[in-house]
Amino acid sequence: MDLNELDREWSELSDEYRSLEMVNQSYLDLHERLEEMQEKCTKQIQHQRYRMQQIRKNLKLYVRKEQITASDKEKASGLEKNIMKRKAQIHEIEQGLPQQNSRYLKIILGDVNVSILNRNDKVRYKDEYEKFKLILNVIGLLLSFLNIIFNLRALELVFLFLLVWYYCTLTIRESILKVNGSRIKGWWRLHHFISTVCAGVLLVWPQGEPWQLFRTQFMYFNVYISLVQYMQFRYQKGVLYRLKALGERHNMDITIEGFHSWMWRGLSFLIPFLFVGYVFQFYNAWTLYQLTKHPEATWQIPVLSVLFLILFAGNMTTTMLVIPQKLNEHTETRYRLMNLIASKRQKIDKKGDSNEQQQAGVNEFVKSE
Repeated sequence: MDLNELDREWSELSDEYRSLEMVNQSYLDLHERLEEMQEKCTKQIQHQRYRMQQIRKNLKLYVRKEQITASDKEKASGLEKNIMKRKAQIHEIEQGLPQQNSRYLKIILGDVNVSILNRNDKVRYKDEYEKFKLILNVIGLLLSFLNIIFNLRALELVFLFLLVWYYCTLTIRESILKVNGSRIKGWWRLHHFISTVCAGVLLVWPQGEPWQLFRTQFMYFNVYISLVQYMQFRYQKGVLYRLKALGERHNMDITIEGFHSWMWRGLSFLIPFLFVGYVFQFYNAWTLYQLTKHPEATWQIPVLSVLFLILFAGNMTTTMLVIPQKLNEHTETRYRLMNLIASKRQKIDKKGDSNEQQQAGVNEFVKSE
């Protein structure tokens, strides 16, 4: 290859570079325009919410009037329904816009934008979260078994450090999912924050007779909880798949370590295992309370006793509140879902077999009936 040929190749590469510069400039212009459009959408959403708030406030004042006709009541009811529908529409629009980080994420990550704008990337991140929980659950189960067989301090510390890291990572991942539209909330999210504190206190609990008295019980507890969580994971995955295929659940809904309203269908075989796990948490709290009387007791023991009691009370209360609610709604939900199945089948029959996931969801639901 002579110098002239190399010079010709460099000229070709230079032409390609000029093309690259043009493409990059177009990208920068589009990116700048995208940010402007995002800001414009955000301002209009704020305006919509402000106006809806004012309309709803005035509507409530109007409805409270004594002299109001049946026709006006009907109009007011229709307006209230339209406001609720508009809120849902705005929520869907927001899923495609960057969201503000929660205070927890700002403390942990700083002012970094963790919004995922692509819908497929959101679902992919959620699936990675589910795989992370499943893998760590299996690893935790194996380490618990090993700690029952071998009483080694190094093995204990590895397991306890894993618990701290797992729950810390879980709270961060869930906060990112929350920013990106996941609807995990309330007790089930707080549960992981309390578990993080609990794992941290266990990690710094000095080795001594009180720890040895509690150690085996705690390891058996982790074995049991890991097995129940695995059963829940398999069950909830199937339920979410069916409900998403039927259009009843959001794509960013996740599996949880507890009982949730959408889990009701076919859950009767899992509820006893859940309650045994909750009672085990209370037994841990009681055992730790008894250990506070030990001569070598340290501050970790009463703190852990309170934390396990809080976990027991929160899990038990939330589950007991959900079950009666779902019992009352069961007949109505069954009727509504059967109508939904009929309409889904009609749509699928018209389109042929183009949507295999929906067809599979309908078939799985019918089997569960």
